[in-house]
Amino acid sequence: MHLSQRITTLNGGGSDGWGVFYRARQMIAEGTAVTELTIGEHDIRTHPSILAAMDRAATGGHTGYAMVPGIAALRDTVAARIHARTGVPTTRDNILITPGGQAALFAAHMAVCDPGDTALFIDPYYATYPGTIRAAGARPRAIVTRAADAFLPRPEALAQAAPGATSLLINSPNNPTGVVYDRATLAHVAQTCRDHDLWLISDEVYDTQVWEGEHLSPRALPGLADRTLVIGSMSKSHAMTGSRCGWIAGPPEAIERLIDLATNTTYGVPGFVQDAAVFALTAGDELEAEIAAPFRRRRQLAHAILARQSCVGLIPSQGAMYLMLDIRATGLDGEGFATALLETHHIAVMPGESFGSAAAGHIRVAMTIEDDAFAAALSRLCTFAADLAALNTQVAQ
Repeated sequence: MHLSQRITTLNGGGSDGWGVFYRARQMIAEGTAVTELTIGEHDIRTHPSILAAMDRAATGGHTGYAMVPGIAALRDTVAARIHARTGVPTTRDNILITPGGQAALFAAHMAVCDPGDTALFIDPYYATYPGTIRAAGARPRAIVTRAADAFLPRPEALAQAAPGATSLLINSPNNPTGVVYDRATLAHVAQTCRDHDLWLISDEVYDTQVWEGEHLSPRALPGLADRTLVIGSMSKSHAMTGSRCGWIAGPPEAIERLIDLATNTTYGVPGFVQDAAVFALTAGDELEAEIAAPFRRRRQLAHAILARQSCVGLIPSQGAMYLMLDIRATGLDGEGFATALLETHHIAVMPGESFGSAAAGHIRVAMTIEDDAFAAALSRLCTFAADLAALNTQVAQ
């Protein structure tokens, strides 16, 4: 007896990138106090008003099978939101409700990639991207970016990778880097997709967390609406990570086929969760701003702390709930630094290498704990890095 090649090769024969996180959780289970700056989980819980709406729906009886494409009210609400924010005409026929953004990423690649097709993605990347592509039967191909370019893809790199590919996956605001793709970058992405007949899969789950610049959905660019699948989610915008409610927006013919896939895989999202999502999306911008506010505040705290030292570098932190920090001055790679920081100071961060080769020598810090604790942990991190850098300089001499 053996398991399928598809399931045994999801990680490409390497690590899943979560080693430091697993070690931190083991330490916590053993009774060690660890400051966790690893995963993108809000330190506030789902807003009480959203939970109350979910409770009303559940106790009111919306606990049976919901319509597989999503209830009409939620599909209409998501469509109206996208239309209002992007200017692209959008109706329920453009929307499939999914069990979170991760399920949407998998479904999108299943929709546009045949077995053996090449699917492009940008390195650094969210840790599940290559495995998601492999799970869909496609072959992942990374477009490696550079820290010197703020990890934005260069036009020549896009053009070089595109021939023979089927799809391109981008993510802005970006996890792990915190960079927001500017109009020039998205114009190059759009041109590449048009020139090479690529499907574009645009992961926009952090669209409400923009601290500098603006979020532009590439579906709004000329010639892109009919070749773009947009991934959205309630997880980050409304602190509903455990509710597992997301969506795909795309051409009606693609959504129609994706509904067939959902019928044979997830069979929809619980109705009471969808009712709560309708409530949350119609509660107004004030609620979304309240949920985003801690990360905006902590970003400012981080900028002030990092400005007082010269060892740890900051990749432009324009959006999302993360900081990408350059720790190469310490002489360690991201894995080595993150491991040493955890063992020495009981502070857990993600190694840059967890997100691809481009982020080697960097770490990702999630701004997901209370302000004072976050500031204290980041200050300790910078002091630790400075001590390592000084030792590294002495050894080099």
